[in-house]
Amino acid sequence: MDWKKVLISAGLGALAGYVIAEQVNNRPISPESALRSVKETFRKEGPISGSWIYMKPEELNKNGLNYTVYHGGITRTIDGQNHQYEFFVDADTGSVIEVAEREAS
Repeated sequence: MDWKKVLISAGLGALAGYVIAEQVNNRPISPESALRSVKETFRKEGPISGSWIYMKPEELNKNGLNYTVYHGGITRTIDGQNHQYEFFVDADTGSVIEVAEREAS
């Protein structure tokens, strides 16, 4: 048995495992997951009557920081009136970056 080959093989295996783990952990969340998370948060305050999300991530600069985000919206009916909210969710972490109520048109 050649210990040099064994050590090199073990080192390469460990390196490959590390690289694969890093790539799996750094994948962005899916837009469906982002929307589901935002809807769960909104449902805590009351029912939702509609929702949408763009499937393609976009760039957002907020307070001098750049984010890759999903852009979406939620509609709620409060006292018989529709209220629409627009949101941006970080595509890497799933954290909500911004929520704003849209003016009725």
